[in-house]
Amino acid sequence: MKLALPTFLRTTTFKLALIYSAMFAAFSAALLVYLYYSTVYYIRAESERRMDLEFEQLGNAYYTGGMERLSQSVLERMTRTGSTYFYYLEDASGRKIAGHFGRLPAAPPQSDVVQTVYFTFEQKEPDGTIVERPAAGRIVRLTNNGGALLVAFDTAQQTAIVGRIQRAIFIAAPIGLVLSLLGGILISRGAARRADELARTAEAVMGGELGRRAPVRGSGDEFDRLASRLNAMLDQIEKLVESTRHTGNAIAHDLRSPLSRLRNRLEIALSEPMSKESAEATLGETVEEVDRVLGTFNAILRLARLEAGAEGERVRMDVSGLGEELAELFDPACEEAGLSFKSNISRNMMVLADRDLVGQALSNLLDNAVKYTPEGGAISFSIARGPNNTVDMMVVDSGPGVPEEARARVVQRFQRMDSARTQPGSGLGLALVDSVADMHGGDFILTDAGGPPEAPGLKAILRLPRV
Repeated sequence: MKLALPTFLRTTTFKLALIYSAMFAAFSAALLVYLYYSTVYYIRAESERRMDLEFEQLGNAYYTGGMERLSQSVLERMTRTGSTYFYYLEDASGRKIAGHFGRLPAAPPQSDVVQTVYFTFEQKEPDGTIVERPAAGRIVRLTNNGGALLVAFDTAQQTAIVGRIQRAIFIAAPIGLVLSLLGGILISRGAARRADELARTAEAVMGGELGRRAPVRGSGDEFDRLASRLNAMLDQIEKLVESTRHTGNAIAHDLRSPLSRLRNRLEIALSEPMSKESAEATLGETVEEVDRVLGTFNAILRLARLEAGAEGERVRMDVSGLGEELAELFDPACEEAGLSFKSNISRNMMVLADRDLVGQALSNLLDNAVKYTPEGGAISFSIARGPNNTVDMMVVDSGPGVPEEARARVVQRFQRMDSARTQPGSGLGLALVDSVADMHGGDFILTDAGGPPEAPGLKAILRLPRV
């Protein structure tokens, strides 16, 4: 049976924490080793410096007063309070002249004037016990008379200091390693909890809780940024799912009436004898009804492709030419509907856009204005420079307008005002305009046109970035 490790032990964060802990331990060990050797070197170097000074002073005494002055200096140092040095002076025959020891410590065969020696000596403690203590020193051969001078010091204190440093290193190193590992585990567990929160949110959404969102703690770290992006994505998914649900219901609702009319006409045609003229009229009405249904489906498909980014090839174009063509096209339509039409197209309005899509969007706006503006009303169409280096394509009518609370809804699929139910249409026109604006990085804005309360009118602006 394979042993399952805790979740946080299998996380990338824990592995990184483990690597950082190992690096911390390695760097700490290197630092401790450096501190150890640098401290030992400093202690030894300081001892060597002080011994050099001691020999320098004794050498001055020897060169100025000979053996007699040297022996006097040695005796003075032996009786000095607080001295940490030991001395021994002998003549050429090996006879002791002065010193702490009974004889000169054993030294390597004489090869140099100065010899370094390490030895032990016996020392009587205050309680009367005799202990052996380590010492180190130098033996200097006196070249003029063949005598020898030893200056040494007790190394027990240095050895104790070095030992304490070693013990501190051996204690601190494993403690530091354990603490770094514990810190890595704590950090990785915290990160694992944040990752688990995101995973649980995703699982809940997959289980149907579309309103579930990842917690954002406000720390501004990478998990907060990831949670914010995830929540934004879930908001968009929820919106799309709701839109899909609504679209299905709306399609069923909006197509039920025309399909019912088709069925009724066909039943009548089957059940009653009809003249040629009546049959042709019935078939003509049936074809028109089918065309309207197909038009609705085509609009749905085009809007879906547009929202998926499958349509449109953007090129740098001057929309003023497109605006003039649409103005010429809708001028007679407005005249036929008993509406006044005015256009104001500025030149050199360059945008990066798909001509067909922008043309379809503007046609939808103008067509809506013609449909919903009552006879005797006015429509204006303009293209001009907008704020922040944009191009505003604006259609203004004097119709009933759209209440402020309904403006966000009417740009959704199959959403129509109650007053518009009597007019032909599928409720997809403004949704397509909004999608065209999104596709081009622009905005679609609906506001009142400034008319009286009973007919405030509608100002529709398609705003695209200018290039």
